[in-house]
Amino acid sequence: MNPRKAGASSNLVLVGVLLMVLGDFMFSLNDAMGKWLVASFSVGQILVIRSFGAFIILAPMIARQGSDALFRIEHPPLQVLRVVMTTADVALFYAAVAYLPLADVMTFYMAGPIYVAALSHFFLGERIGWRRWLAVLLGFVGVVIALRPSAAMLSWPSIFGLGGSLAFSMTLILSRKLRNTSDSTLVAWQTVAALATGLVLSIGNWRSASTLDWGAMLALGVVAGSAHMLITRSLKLAPASLLAPLQYSLLIWAIALGFLFFGDIPDAQIIVGSVIIVLAGLFIFHRKNLTGSIPQDAVARDGH
Repeated sequence: MNPRKAGASSNLVLVGVLLMVLGDFMFSLNDAMGKWLVASFSVGQILVIRSFGAFIILAPMIARQGSDALFRIEHPPLQVLRVVMTTADVALFYAAVAYLPLADVMTFYMAGPIYVAALSHFFLGERIGWRRWLAVLLGFVGVVIALRPSAAMLSWPSIFGLGGSLAFSMTLILSRKLRNTSDSTLVAWQTVAALATGLVLSIGNWRSASTLDWGAMLALGVVAGSAHMLITRSLKLAPASLLAPLQYSLLIWAIALGFLFFGDIPDAQIIVGSVIIVLAGLFIFHRKNLTGSIPQDAVARDGH
């Protein structure tokens, strides 16, 4: 290869990596902002205003592709199921962080790639070797440790976090099935669903807010939308197999922001569980990279 072309290619890969890291940071910042807001406002109210913020980012994308593209979709039943899963993911995430430290909830979500590896065998017909099945089982052990094996593991916040992470994983599976649908169409419909769900959940739970609060709720959608675009762009510049493991930086940011803004310090079980989950996930990515390419939707694209 021409050295000049090789250098340009490596620079694009570096830009892709930097965009992924920045996108992950913005998703983590979005999560921290969400945790701050759910202490004062209902999940429904936050979903409503956040959705309007998301449309600030989505509107130019929809205008560019044409609004008629929103209605030319493949596999409508799967589209509806994906919308249900993404809405459950976001709502359950906010419900969980209202009571649990960011790092705890993010630990559940870091198990997403492990769930995807297991579910892909059944829903996508992807063959998974014994080594990856062993990593999947190890990842589940990490989740159980993070749940703190006791009666407390059945607390509602933990169930919300676990349920949200499973919904997130199903979203990734369905995104792979619907890969011919544009990102803006997928995100537009899930934002509409989040808005509708928020309106229902906010009935009787709507509170007056300051200008700062309204701005923060709108910023949730803007920040998440911007992070989505950064990550989407990064996947066009660098191989997904290189970028996918970087999603674990979300856990590092969650620990840092949780300590900085809320004084949360992860306990030993969360740290041990998260380490096991990350190692299992990295091994799954490694084996997938040896046997084939990592799909782009192995990386979280819509955040919370």
